[in-house]
Amino acid sequence: MKKNLLSILILGLTIVNIVISGITMFTVMTTNQKTAKVVSDVANAISIDLGTGSSETDVKPDVPIENIETYSIPEKMTIALKPSAGDDEAHFCMVTVFFSIDNKHKDYKKYSATVADKENLFRSIVNDVISQYTIDEARVSQDEIKKEILKKVQEKYSGSDFIFDVSFSDIVFQ
Repeated sequence: MKKNLLSILILGLTIVNIVISGITMFTVMTTNQKTAKVVSDVANAISIDLGTGSSETDVKPDVPIENIETYSIPEKMTIALKPSAGDDEAHFCMVTVFFSIDNKHKDYKKYSATVADKENLFRSIVNDVISQYTIDEARVSQDEIKKEILKKVQEKYSGSDFIFDVSFSDIVFQ
């Protein structure tokens, strides 16, 4: 009788073990599929960014040096930076900005005469973009800042890329 009762107990525990293992497998497989989908989506997003290289403004045209004309904002700009978290001090960026222009571009004749007239617009764009960064962000994100400024300037010229680069000289953070 004890052997029979022990066999029934072992059989019951085995059935409970099988049921719990099945539930666990179902739960783990569902979670695993969701995790695999998220990882796949992230991998696709990264490969898209890496595969295309970047947006249109990130790709600088190969302009020969003899076709490059520069326009510099003549005065050094002083721009107030966004406050850093936990920092009570005001921070500033002093920078001289200049733009590289392709003088053989199809839109050069159309827009080149207005570049000097648009200096205040350029100053405003530079000020708006740089002031969005904290001092630490601005120090490490100079390329990103240049790309954003270039994108906004090109948007003002109906998407024309006759201005193809933005550069900083004498940049100082305080």
